[in-house]
Order: sequence, then C-alpha cells, then structure tokens
Amino acid sequence: MRSILLVKTSSLGDVVHNLPVVSDIHARFPQARIDWVVEEGCADIPRLHPAVGKVIPVAVRRWRRTLLSAATWRELRAFRDAVRAERYDLVLDTQGLVKSALLARQAQGRRAGYAAEVAREPLAARFYDATFVIPKNQHAVERNRWLAAAALGYEPNLPLDYGIAAAPLAAPWLPDGPYCVLLTASSRADKLWPEADWLALAAALNARGLACVLPGGSAEERERAARLAAGMEKAVAAPPLSIAELAQLLAGAQIVVGVDTGLSHIAAALGRLTLCLFSGSRPELTGVYAGETAINLGDAGAPPAAEQVIEAVDAHVGRPSGRLLAPINRHSRAEARPTGRPAE
Repeated sequence: MRSILLVKTSSLGDVVHNLPVVSDIHARFPQARIDWVVEEGCADIPRLHPAVGKVIPVAVRRWRRTLLSAATWRELRAFRDAVRAERYDLVLDTQGLVKSALLARQAQGRRAGYAAEVAREPLAARFYDATFVIPKNQHAVERNRWLAAAALGYEPNLPLDYGIAAAPLAAPWLPDGPYCVLLTASSRADKLWPEADWLALAAALNARGLACVLPGGSAEERERAARLAAGMEKAVAAPPLSIAELAQLLAGAQIVVGVDTGLSHIAAALGRLTLCLFSGSRPELTGVYAGETAINLGDAGAPPAAEQVIEAVDAHVGRPSGRLLAPINRHSRAEARPTGRPAE
C-alpha cells in the first residue's frame, strides 16, 4: 500500500474522530502516503498529525452560496487538479454523505465507504467501488477505524491513538498560573449550559487554584464569554484565535470543561482531562472518547447540574484543601472487535 486519500470534510468534531484512522493506517503501512480532503475551516486539525502528508482543503459550504461565481468554479477546478495529481491505492470516505462521496469520486483510485444500510446518506454508497457494513451502534471513532480496517484488510485491534500534539500557547493575556478552559459556546441553543451554572463551576475551579479561560469563535460567542468572565473572580475572555492556536490553548490547560462542540473533542484528543456537558444531544455515539481522560456528563434533554460537574472536578482535580493534580495524559486501549464485512 503506497498511498491513501481520506475524505472526512466536517464538522470539527467529526474530523477529530477521524484522526485515529491515520494512526492506525500509519502503524500498519508505515511507508504509505496519507493525504486528507477536509473543509477549509477544519484543515488545521489533520495538519496536527505528523503522518498526514498533503491536506487538500475544500469549501463546499462556501461554494454552495456562490455557485454562479467564476471564482468558485476556479476553486473547484483547482481542487480537482489537486486531488487528481496522484493515483491513490485507496480513496476512503469515512463521512458517508453524498457530498463526500462526490468529492471522493473526483480522485483517482479504488473508492471505498460505508454500505447503503449503514451510511448516513444511503445514496452515497452508489459512488464507491467497495462498501462495508459497519455497525451503527458504535462510537463514531470506532466506526471510522473499523471501516479503514475493513477496506485495507487488517484487524482493528490497535490501541486508540489520535496521534496529535500541540505545544502550550504562549500569550501575554494568559493567566500566570495554572488554568482551565471553559468552552461555553455552541451553534445550537439547545446545547448551551445555563450561565448561572458556568458561574458556579468557575467559583469552584477558582477555589481549587485554577483561573478560567473562555474562548469564543464568533463575535456573539466572544461577547458571551466576556460577559461570563466578568462575573468570575479569576477569568479571562480569550481574543479571537485560530484552530491551531485554540489547540495550543487547550494543550496547556489543566482541565477543559465544554459543551458538545468540536473544541471539546480536540481537548480529549490532546489527552487533556475533558468534561463534556450534554443537553441537546446524546453522548453514546459522538461524545468525547479518549479513555479515562474523557468524561461525558448529561444527556439530550437532561443537562448535568452544576453540582454534578463540580463533583467530577473533585474526583479528578481535587478539593480546595487538596493538592492540585496534573491531568492524566494517556489513551486507553480500544477493545478489539471484528472488522466490518463487505456489503453483498
């Protein structure tokens, strides 16, 4: 196996969930080139993995809005030229959408993906040369890994390894001492956690010797972060940061507490102690996933109470009178399961 192209374009959390596929393939085929097609806004994530060769960005979301623009068609042609510059031994679409299947179709090589009965959009399976039935009731990370194993013919029994690292951010606005990161923003209102609960949690974290850093993406999210930080004793609202800078911010945190957002998944992938708070979605299939360092709290329609989150902090960081513990930085060994079967 000489070259493999992965197609996983978005969203941010889904892209993070695909990183162990790179680690698995590199472990099995250390000489193989691994390229990746990804949405431009998520392109910094695969670049964190040292085994990824070429990152080929797309802008499907932006192109849809400007389909009649000459600039859009120039970018489409440039993408097609980039993705066809090499003939791949395997083009693997782990997204299972029609848009991702059509992007995979532009590349040269044997194309593989989920079978119609297990793909997110069954029509996508029509565009692959080989399809595989991977159980839908497993976490997204494992589904991606099993699909890769099935398409490449190896056993999916390697330890879980996201394969990424980031140097802690050095910035003059950061707190002088140890800090936690609070990820308070989401594009969906039903995923947000009550502001009063964030303030109660921050008071508990401050009492445990941690300052709080609150990043935000959009202007509205940064305004919310600033409002919350103003009500906390030791807190700072972060300035606008790129995805790469946010990864560095998370890498330097003692603990990360966030709603169901892509940044929470990045924190877990970096081995940070991560508490992910669920209220508008369910954690079983898409929660943070990294062994002992990744903790999902709450459920759809049942957000965790502030007291429950503080108890989880106490269990892993310590109480105000106790010693501040550094977060565990390791991944658990994934349970070995059979590879997916080819679709009939």
